[in-house]
Amino acid sequence: MNSDDFIVTPKEEKSVTITIRIDKSLQEQLDELARKSNRSRNELVNMALDYALKNVKFISGTKK
Repeated sequence: MNSDDFIVTPKEEKSVTITIRIDKSLQEQLDELARKSNRSRNELVNMALDYALKNVKFISGTKK
């Protein structure tokens, strides 16, 4: 190899595609926030999921 070689390496997958269903009102709120923040709906959903996972409190069962 020399300094003029065009090197291509395999792409490391860092994201996956999933499909979810959400209420139309939630989608409208996301679209409005995306417009106001100049961020994509995808960015906002990722930010919200990241926040939720870092701050979730799990309560197992109920006391009788």
